Amino acid sequence: MLDHLSFYLVVVVLITFLIMLADRVKIAYPILLVLAGLGISLIPGIPMIHIEPELIFLIFLPPLLYEAAWTTSWKELWRWRRIVLSFAFIVVLLTAIAVAFVANYFIPGISLALGFLLGGIVSPPDAVSAGAILKFMKIPKRFQSILAGESLLNDASSLIIFRFALVAVATGQFIWAEAAASFLWMCLGGVLIGVLVGLVFYKVHRLFPTSANIDIILTFVAPFVMYITAEELHASGVLSVVSGGLFLSYRAHQFLSSSSRLRAVTVWESIVFILNGIVFMLIGLDLPEIVQGLGTTSVWTAFKYGLLITAVLILVRILAAYGALVVTLVMRNFITVADRDLPPNLKMPMIFGWSGMRGVVSLAAALSIPLTLSDGSPFPQRNLILFITFVVILLTLVVQGLTLPWLISKIKLEDRDFIKPEREIDNEIRHELAKIAIAKVKKDYRHKLEQFPALSEQLQIWENRVNSSEIIFNYDEYRDINTAILEEQRKWIIAKNRSELLLDEEIIRKHLRLLDLQEEKLNLGS
Repeated sequence: MLDHLSFYLVVVVLITFLIMLADRVKIAYPILLVLAGLGISLIPGIPMIHIEPELIFLIFLPPLLYEAAWTTSWKELWRWRRIVLSFAFIVVLLTAIAVAFVANYFIPGISLALGFLLGGIVSPPDAVSAGAILKFMKIPKRFQSILAGESLLNDASSLIIFRFALVAVATGQFIWAEAAASFLWMCLGGVLIGVLVGLVFYKVHRLFPTSANIDIILTFVAPFVMYITAEELHASGVLSVVSGGLFLSYRAHQFLSSSSRLRAVTVWESIVFILNGIVFMLIGLDLPEIVQGLGTTSVWTAFKYGLLITAVLILVRILAAYGALVVTLVMRNFITVADRDLPPNLKMPMIFGWSGMRGVVSLAAALSIPLTLSDGSPFPQRNLILFITFVVILLTLVVQGLTLPWLISKIKLEDRDFIKPEREIDNEIRHELAKIAIAKVKKDYRHKLEQFPALSEQLQIWENRVNSSEIIFNYDEYRDINTAILEEQRKWIIAKNRSELLLDEEIIRKHLRLLDLQEEKLNLGS
């Protein structure tokens, strides 16, 4: 690996520039990274990328899933639990079954067990890809919530199918009773282990005198402990990480200080940024090794197989989306649903069905297929399955990813959940927070106002906010003015630090951080 260190550093720098370019041209960065990796892999003399299959899940999945769990709204997940669970488990299973039978019928050498293996690999849509695309689009909040919740759980169900299929391929038999018991333990055991490990970390944070740095280290260690513990006990490591992450994120304000929360967000964003970038680049870079293993199967023939499987995935997801709508219309006569009294939205299923891009988990699962069986013989059709997975990821990212924004612009979706404008809601919250602050000061600290003039000034600011009926509609201009003021203050502090040699550097850094927090507050309000 050290022999190619300069190459890896160049790849990391390239990933950074490509993501910046993607933001500039408003294209989802996974698309550019995959295409760039593909292009680089075709350059003569480029080192062939090889990753040990057993390390794929351990390196990438725990931190990516953990971060996703922390950023997922538990309230929204519970609100849309029925459709989320349906797509995360039932639709994934139906997709794997459809892929298994189509692959078994149309692709020579693919048995039904290998078909299920392929189905388990390509069945889960990728949240990172969809999120990167949808961030440029204005879409209903419920759509984002359902997509995030589904992607958080469908990885677990697809990997369970993947694991059972591996056993069936290796042994040549499948015992339903044992599979049912194993499935139950993998699901329930994974959730239980994740919550228990999360509880241990929660107690460590609460009982020990941790600092912000230690808190961040513990949050980084937690997903790996959850995943490894569950896998060692033959439960689902994915469900363990997801459930443990949800457990801790729901209680983050109980055991993490404000400093720890602010710094952890920055650190985790950087970690996930580089991990996602590396994974999508690897999808393209790994192509030469996959192609070399195709053997007698031509690249064009393998590509057609990938095209066929991609079509199956898209069709099944769209049919499942409309099927879910029909089921909702029937079941809302018997149970309480979110849109009980509203007419059905016939456009949403098409958008939801078309947003099933594949990515990180599919690649990780495909690469983790063992090279040999237990008897030492080569794993059957491993490279063909890898190539088909590559084609599925490439086609869904490029074709669906590039056309989804156009489709959303043509099918205008109304947001049924948030009737009030965002600025109005934001102003109401600011108004109520100011009222709470005023009441607290006047009740408990009125006698301190003369002692602390700054507190008196802050009280006046809160009272002005409550008494003012002004709503800043042109917030962008307001933010730009304040940002310019902060920048002028920042320049003065830096100049003063450089001109006075005996000025304490820590004091300067503290005030610069305060200015940064004020600017971040302005950006959060936009």
